[in-house]
Amino acid sequence: MLDLLIKSAKLISIPNLVDVAVKDGRIVEISPVIIGEATRVIEARGRLVSPPFTDPHFHMDATLSLGLPRINRSGTLLEGIALWGELKSLLTVEDVMERALRYCDLAVSQGLLAIRSHVDVCDDRLIAAQALIEVRKRVAPYIDLQLVAFPQDGLYRDPKAEANLIKALDLGLTVVGGIPHFERTMQDGTRSVIRLCEIAEKRGLTVDLHCDESDDPMSRHIETLASETVRLGLQGRTVGSHCTSMHSMDNYYASKLLPLIAEAGVHIISNPLINITLQGRSDSYPRRRGLTRVAELRAAGVNVAFGQDCTMDPWYSLGSADMLEVAHMGIHAVPMTSREAMAWAFESVTTNGAKAMGLPDPTLTVGGPASMVLLQARDPIEAVRMKATRIAVIRNGKIISETTPRLASLFLPGRPQMLDPANFAPLTED
Repeated sequence: MLDLLIKSAKLISIPNLVDVAVKDGRIVEISPVIIGEATRVIEARGRLVSPPFTDPHFHMDATLSLGLPRINRSGTLLEGIALWGELKSLLTVEDVMERALRYCDLAVSQGLLAIRSHVDVCDDRLIAAQALIEVRKRVAPYIDLQLVAFPQDGLYRDPKAEANLIKALDLGLTVVGGIPHFERTMQDGTRSVIRLCEIAEKRGLTVDLHCDESDDPMSRHIETLASETVRLGLQGRTVGSHCTSMHSMDNYYASKLLPLIAEAGVHIISNPLINITLQGRSDSYPRRRGLTRVAELRAAGVNVAFGQDCTMDPWYSLGSADMLEVAHMGIHAVPMTSREAMAWAFESVTTNGAKAMGLPDPTLTVGGPASMVLLQARDPIEAVRMKATRIAVIRNGKIISETTPRLASLFLPGRPQMLDPANFAPLTED
């Protein structure tokens, strides 16, 4: 007896429809037709079954805090940081946990089962770190939650930042974070990258830096990160998040920088919703889009992933834990509208995000974990285009969320029918 059998599913890597059999939390068979009984049978009806969504860049300590203690009136990165500084002293463990757990519930309903959250450690109480360590324990059965020790106020700008960062790592945070472009000088920013990489190397940890989240083309800390990655043997264990200054760099310098990033094996995370909102605020016209050079990084062989970054917090008043919304914005903002690039946008919020987080490849294979999402779409491009309904979210063989497919009932003269809005093709529903 199988635990779960998904019939007539479309998998990204297989051209024809297949059945997927699950037993004891693993995929035991993928075949055109599987004969056998199962405790639960799901009729996919040709819809897409994909790996779960991943968010390699988020701020869970601030999520759902919109309006506390006030609204970001200018909509800028710097006012958001200042506003967060006002809120930080008011935080309690209970408040951070309550908001984070609500967000995790929303994430599960969206098929988002792996999140890397930056956690501000520029607070002697380490309230956010304590709260999110407890949240990580509670959500472990259904979300892989990674926690980054993030000195929001700057490793050297805040005199206690390094001590607090070390303390947070000792408490159980597992990734070393930083924000070199927010230090007082470029020199201090460079020093912070070097120091943070050395801490990670000594402890055997990953580095994930907010790198050059700026419109200033001279903010070039990603170059130092790539160099330190090679010097310390951290290839594959370093991440440059945002890297928005690259949109303002001259092409000659970028032509030197891109191969250095690729050589070092640095992962790059772009956050389309927030980057296109916060950047270019001082521009009149023409106004910069604010994203890093996604297409050029891809062409250089760099692993690029998209992140959510913020949901209803001092920096961004929208957001919904929907990584398809993130991919959708990425397609428009980069822009990238070839069929290949749009299909890649789906990978950017599934397999690429997992790679940037150092997680196992989530591609659905026999013998692999039975963690997957059934989407109301026929292929990845349609899933992004329609921000497809997550019909079923499955974690290690267990269904942890279900949503009724979105259908339109049409009452047109001579043409009454049920339409699936995703593909505009009539469906026969039980």
